[in-house]
Amino acid sequence: MQRTPTTPALRRGWTTGACATAATAAAWRAWLSQGDWPNPVEILLPRGEKVRFALAAYELCAEYASATIEKDAGDDPDVTHGALIRATVRPNHKAGVRFFAGEGVGTVTLPGLPIAVGEPAINPVPRQMMRDAVTSLAEQYHRPADVDISISVINGEALATKTWNARLGILGGLSILGTTGIVRPFSCSAWIHSIHRGIDVAVATQRPHVAGCTGATSERVVQGRYGLLDSDMLDMGDFVGGLLKYLRQHPVPRMTIGGGFGKLCKLAQGHFDLHSKRSQVDFDDLSARVAALGGEPTLVQACQTANTALEVLTHCEAQQLAIAHAIAVAAQQQAQHFVGSATRIDVAVISRDGRWLAHSDAPHDG
Repeated sequence: MQRTPTTPALRRGWTTGACATAATAAAWRAWLSQGDWPNPVEILLPRGEKVRFALAAYELCAEYASATIEKDAGDDPDVTHGALIRATVRPNHKAGVRFFAGEGVGTVTLPGLPIAVGEPAINPVPRQMMRDAVTSLAEQYHRPADVDISISVINGEALATKTWNARLGILGGLSILGTTGIVRPFSCSAWIHSIHRGIDVAVATQRPHVAGCTGATSERVVQGRYGLLDSDMLDMGDFVGGLLKYLRQHPVPRMTIGGGFGKLCKLAQGHFDLHSKRSQVDFDDLSARVAALGGEPTLVQACQTANTALEVLTHCEAQQLAIAHAIAVAAQQQAQHFVGSATRIDVAVISRDGRWLAHSDAPHDG
């Protein structure tokens, strides 16, 4: 019997946020214990998985402790693979947990990002991971969790030139990112292959409703909203075109596409690869949609010159303008036209913090 060749499994890696958390936990433990360096250091990821990291370097002195982790991105072609991520902790006097940008970590200079202007470019989930780690250790050692955390990435400013950070107004270095702590290997062919297999399973099992989402948050919200099985959730990511193209030949009764506002703006504008390296939001088009909804000229101008799609959404929400619904409808029309009539498409816009913002079928659904 002839065996079908299999593709080797791609090795997962770790986000900069997970590495920064591990470095923080090691340095803080060493400070609290005055010399007990955990190596490897164990941390808890947001979904409950415990993982360990070896220390690349560490230092303890009277004023601070620092630890360094070498980032392993697995088989993902990540510009930060092999980067040295260092956390330096300094106890403060009843100021709680504070974050600072060290060497190679950028600072936010424009609005529209999940971090405020002037703050170090350390995203919310990594911040929470580090807070949880230092709080847990402080309780263990019966000490207050009052600490300044400075995150550095060696050569980070040079690495940042290979990213979109400067266009987003993140200057001086990289961002500390991650929502799960895990980097899933980015292989276009392997990822699209897995999408196709998910559709095949749905067709074979006669599932009435499946969903493709751009990320973990939208997937969780859509799945919960409709009570879908895990097998109904197609790991679409940025490859909406790969999903829709296969659906044309292998239809299912209903497909929900869920995603963030920025990603779905791209789909609404006719892009079928939503990755930031291969498509960008057209702010002229987006501001024209705001104008068509009756937005005041000052709002239209603010949207046209916005730094990010999130900034546009924030402006419109402040004036109760239903831009999220307009994008949901436009994205649904693009997808439905691409697929044809055999599969009914609907689109849900989900916020970064898991709010159901809009649905293509329901103008006032929230």
